Amino acid sequence: MNRRVLVVDDEKPIADILEYNLKAAGYETAAAYDGEEALRVFHDMQPDLVLLDIMLPGRGGIQVCESIRLESAVPVVMLTAKDSEDDVINGLDAGADDYITKPFSPREVMARVRAQLRRSHGELEEGDEPAMKWGYLSIDLDRYQAFVDDEDACLTRREFDLLVYLAKRVGKVVTRKQLLQDVWDYKYYGDVRTVDVTIRRLREKIERDPSSPSLIITRRGVGYIFAADEQQ
Repeated sequence: MNRRVLVVDDEKPIADILEYNLKAAGYETAAAYDGEEALRVFHDMQPDLVLLDIMLPGRGGIQVCESIRLESAVPVVMLTAKDSEDDVINGLDAGADDYITKPFSPREVMARVRAQLRRSHGELEEGDEPAMKWGYLSIDLDRYQAFVDDEDACLTRREFDLLVYLAKRVGKVVTRKQLLQDVWDYKYYGDVRTVDVTIRRLREKIERDPSSPSLIITRRGVGYIFAADEQQ
């Protein structure tokens, strides 16, 4: 079955261009032009990915993303005409997996879409164990879930992928650029803030004390290290 993509943008010419390129690549598409319509179409369509403009009439893109995250881990890529730190952080904080700054090329958008869908429909790699556990934290690779004290941590797919990537390299420092390349799954020209914000969101869900983390440790000027073997 073809993957389904929901395009949400109040500028119809932009939405039309995105739909045209997505359909040409074999995706099923639907479009919405404001926040309320976006949520209605989302529920009817159950898309595999959402391209979501941050500036929408009525309910804005941030609020739409937050509503989607209450019920779904579907990949969300924010589209924004702004490139300020606040816009990037607010979009990622709302649960977006990635963002693209306007103006953008259709080729860039399609590359991001393919990368997100590869990640969201990934399978276990050869040699992977179906479960990993460190003290109060456990990871179920079959079900794409992480548990804290046997309670679902409710990670987004991006947060889960990031956690698994770090967990497979326990005790090793991983740079931000390496995380962007491997976890975000394409040659990334974005900002390392994307990694930092996602790490912060992940810590809020799995750390006993996110302000003083013991699982995912920052190595200043370098990157992050998964130190969960100390939790045994």
